[in-house]
Amino acid sequence: MKCNYLTIEREYGSGGTKIARRLAQESGLPCYGAEILESVSQSIHVPVEQIQKYEESVSNSFLYTLFMMSRADADKSDMLNREGHIYVAEQDEIRRLANQSRAIFLGHCASEALKERKGVVKVFIRAEEADKKQRIMEDYQIPENKLESVRKRFDSKRAKYYYANTAKRWNDLNNYDIVLNSSRLGLDGCVELLKGLL
Repeated sequence: MKCNYLTIEREYGSGGTKIARRLAQESGLPCYGAEILESVSQSIHVPVEQIQKYEESVSNSFLYTLFMMSRADADKSDMLNREGHIYVAEQDEIRRLANQSRAIFLGHCASEALKERKGVVKVFIRAEEADKKQRIMEDYQIPENKLESVRKRFDSKRAKYYYANTAKRWNDLNNYDIVLNSSRLGLDGCVELLKGLL
């Protein structure tokens, strides 16, 4: 199978963003993560900060998930709430970007947006706790006494958003084609392995 799109979900502090950006640079493919939010922000006139707040506070209830998915699938966007419109706009933007070229997508339930496409490889990047803590302190300048609460908040945000919009567990490794441990492989090793797919 030819790999046309890599969709990457990652634990906070695993180095997943660095891996995706390095991979894009070395493979010559575009990488979209924060760029998706920026584009949606401009198109629907909602500040990026507000979109991020939605992603952090999205409901984790199964009834909410069923409602959101039924509205989005039935294209009844007029019945969606503000958060639903944001999610649909993100999914539309991912598909628009995928129409332009092969690409790497970071977060935002990209695998869901591209589920009908051929050549999608779903990747999850994790790391050992000690390595995540070290990276969070170094890369994000989070003091040691706050890093655990920050890490939990970001992972919880990603898990809730993923579940609310896919009805799947974000950290269920069965949802992915490839699971990489950046502690064992190193960032460079992860990049080299994924580059081989592309």
